[in-house]
Amino acid sequence: MKRHITAVLLVLLAFAGSAMAAKNLPTMPRTLANARYVYVTAYDGDQFNPSLLPEDRAAITRVQDAIQKWGKLTLVYSLENADIVIAVESRPSEDVLAVYDADMFPETYLWRVMGRGGLQKGEAPLISQFEQAFEKIAH
Repeated sequence: MKRHITAVLLVLLAFAGSAMAAKNLPTMPRTLANARYVYVTAYDGDQFNPSLLPEDRAAITRVQDAIQKWGKLTLVYSLENADIVIAVESRPSEDVLAVYDADMFPETYLWRVMGRGGLQKGEAPLISQFEQAFEKIAH
């Protein structure tokens, strides 16, 4: 019985945490609503850069996979073909996901979220936050 109650409490805490995250979600600029093509990279280089940290390479792959499943944007594999750039960084202390206008990368980000474990395996809350913010401006 204690296990059942504990499991229910954990589920409730997870829902409460995701609801609070949605309330604190930074507003995405409406200019990004017209974006259709997205290039995903890390701050230290693209996924094919041999000196890129494995954590960043894995974060790029997770973001690319999530975008393909989501289906609202089309992945491109060169900056020249992108409307927007998603730059990621995955570190033990904190993960970062930032969105740039492709013409302004890497000078000025237009939207950014950060969080510990935000781009890790399983549920990646930073990706979910990006999708939620994009959905808000796309309507």
